[in-house]
Amino acid sequence: MALRGSRVRLPSAPPLHFSRRICVFFVYVLQSGAAGRYYTGSTKDVGHRLEQHNDGMMKATRPYRPWRLVHTEAFETLVDARRREREIKSWKSRGRMQAQLGLPA
Repeated sequence: MALRGSRVRLPSAPPLHFSRRICVFFVYVLQSGAAGRYYTGSTKDVGHRLEQHNDGMMKATRPYRPWRLVHTEAFETLVDARRREREIKSWKSRGRMQAQLGLPA
């Protein structure tokens, strides 16, 4: 039984400081085991995305399965990841992509 008029005193907690939440987005490059082609994309979960490509869920990559992950880069924002994805895709040349990213021939 609590005593009338008594107050329970809790130690004060330090003030909460909400820092900027770091979200990680990835740019990834896949290589087709069947055709040797490269595919570049961006996502938050590279492992899940690779499974989707290999399960045939993506129309663009379905004919060239199986895919393997050959390169990833991490970014704090989706905007930065998409910007890098566009840069890689703008290279067009397979040789330039291999040279710039150190990908297997």
